[in-house]
Amino acid sequence: MNFPRIHINEAAYKWWALGVVIIGGFMSILDTSIVNIAIPKMMAVFSVNTEKAQWILTAYMLTMGVIQPATGYFCDVIGTKRMYLWSLAIFTIGSLLCGIAWSNDTMILFRVIQAIGGGLIVPVTMSIVYQIFTPAERNMAMGIWGISAMVAPAVGPTLSGYLVEFWDWRWIFTINIPVGIIGYILAVLILKETPLATGRRFDYGGFVTSALALFCLLLALSEGVEDGWTSGYIVSLFYVSFASFVLFVMIELNHSEPLLDLSLFRDWNFTISTIVSFIGTIGLYGGIFMVPLFMENMRGNSAMQTGMLIFPSAVAAGLMMPVAAKLADKFGAKPVVVTGLALLALGSLPLKTLDLDTADHTIMLLMMVRGAGLGLFIMPVTVLGMNTVPMAKISRASSLNNAVRQISGSMGIAILTTVLQNRQIFHLNQIAEGFTASSKAAANMLAYGERLYAQAGAISGPLAHLKSLALMATVSQRQSFIFAFDDTFLVLAAICGLGILPALLLKPAKRQPGVPGVVIAD
Repeated sequence: MNFPRIHINEAAYKWWALGVVIIGGFMSILDTSIVNIAIPKMMAVFSVNTEKAQWILTAYMLTMGVIQPATGYFCDVIGTKRMYLWSLAIFTIGSLLCGIAWSNDTMILFRVIQAIGGGLIVPVTMSIVYQIFTPAERNMAMGIWGISAMVAPAVGPTLSGYLVEFWDWRWIFTINIPVGIIGYILAVLILKETPLATGRRFDYGGFVTSALALFCLLLALSEGVEDGWTSGYIVSLFYVSFASFVLFVMIELNHSEPLLDLSLFRDWNFTISTIVSFIGTIGLYGGIFMVPLFMENMRGNSAMQTGMLIFPSAVAAGLMMPVAAKLADKFGAKPVVVTGLALLALGSLPLKTLDLDTADHTIMLLMMVRGAGLGLFIMPVTVLGMNTVPMAKISRASSLNNAVRQISGSMGIAILTTVLQNRQIFHLNQIAEGFTASSKAAANMLAYGERLYAQAGAISGPLAHLKSLALMATVSQRQSFIFAFDDTFLVLAAICGLGILPALLLKPAKRQPGVPGVVIAD
């Protein structure tokens, strides 16, 4: 099937193509975070509890994780242009269906359809960028493409908060429809098709074992906090995931046409850059998850207020990406990556002192430092790792890279949520130990509470005493949560700083300014 297209000279084509694929990439990544704010509204509309509504998020994440490893094969046998068109169409149709969902179950089903397209879009767009740009141009191209990858998760809560608060929650899905249609038409008219690989065999064993391993792992990470990490259900999921992963590795190492080419890990820079990206993605999603949680649960901010607080970090990330590309071209990727990770850690560390009185502009400034750090390191480290990958394996390397990021984002949120819960219990016990029967602090606090109730003229005597005890328990629990958030932010800063260690092991890229990009067929 041949699509009609506009003929653009080769020098201009690559930049037109980059603009086209950014549309799909931004939409797909945006939908990983835009739905979170609307979950309470959906719970009310569909009359379901938190556990059932959570599957609206979980189903999207699980489907994306399962589908991404197969992207390389589909790109090889179908072509990257057709694959992009199919994925964008499925995503747009899924968005339409989500916008008209009439129950929680139908919403979950439609989110799965949406995620099939969304899970394919990101690795396909990365493959297209790597195929049409030469190694000398990839830093700048990926810096521009990466604006969507870094800005979209931070823009999601802001846009969602605005739509939920001032419009209707269904707009978070239907807004994708006109953008998807425009993106599809532009892709048909502008993108060129890649040569197809004929006679390829699909690795069914690899797909089933990788899908099972990723599904069980991501499900365990998302449900572990709720069900308990030592529960039989979660332990069984981890066991099945590990066993499936072992089988997957065995199959891939002995398959002539593996689903994910594990031989890519023989390349030093690809392996190290994957580790750095894994850690950095935890830092990205950990901050985007924890800061709104603190602002809304502890400070009582609205979704819109929280979104506006985070938005400058997205702007900082977007502005720094082209700068990072120029710096990487001039000084090499390694110092830029290390500097970016250091900024990410430095921006995260002061968050450990957050309390109810911390000024909004202080939080905004710290988030901007984090955003600048993310903008500096995330694309140069990806380009450095992918530059030595043979062109024939670019699609599969992109699939592998995105699968790792999907896991790391989920793992980061799971780790930090567990730390938050455990430290809250720890601090609550510590506070409770200080409030003994002979404790002067407890006596003073009780007396203060009783005076307040008496002055209000509402109650006195034993009832005022009981009310004061309840007030003291509420204050203690709130304070323990603040301490727990501070500890969690310290862990987040440590994780971000940990990424510097493997980044120091990166080797300089071999410059190949004269090597042209892949030959693209009409």
